[in-house]
Parts: sequence; structure tokens; C-alpha cells
Amino acid sequence: MKKHYVVFLPMLDAEKSAEHRQAHLDYLEAKWNEGVLSAYGRFVDGWGGMLVYAAESEEQVKEWAENDPYVIHKARTYEIHEWGLAKANLQV
Repeated sequence: MKKHYVVFLPMLDAEKSAEHRQAHLDYLEAKWNEGVLSAYGRFVDGWGGMLVYAAESEEQVKEWAENDPYVIHKARTYEIHEWGLAKANLQV
């Protein structure tokens, strides 16, 4: 059974983040199309962003996070937390 994981992507370098933004967005679109990414977005205060993955294990999510262009190019770091999703209606 898949579990939900939240990945926080705190900003390390705003300049690198801007430089690698399109590659990051393309990577997220691929994960979305694979059906493993259910929500993502940036924090409007510039802190960074947040992703919500559905996966079999935290190790799988760690691999995805480490292959994100933002993380590869040290524009962002990451932090993973398993999320006990109870209910969601993200279209409100």
C-alpha cells in the first residue's frame, strides 16, 4: 500500500533556483505524469516549496528528491516526512 510523503524544498540559493526552475518544473511534470506526485507548489514568502508524493517507501521518495534538478544543483535542499493523510479536497 502506498503512503503519502511531504517533501519540503527549502531555498539554498535563489539565483541557482531561478536558473534551474524550468528543469525542476519539467521533472515535476514527469513525476505527475507517472502518477506519483499528487500536489506541489512554492511558498509565496520565498522560503521554498513543497511536494506531496505517494510511494511504497521513504527510500523511493529520497531517490526522487535527490534526482530533482534543484537538489542536484544545490539550489534547494530537501526534508522528507511521512504524512498520515486523513482527508483532502485540494480543489477548494
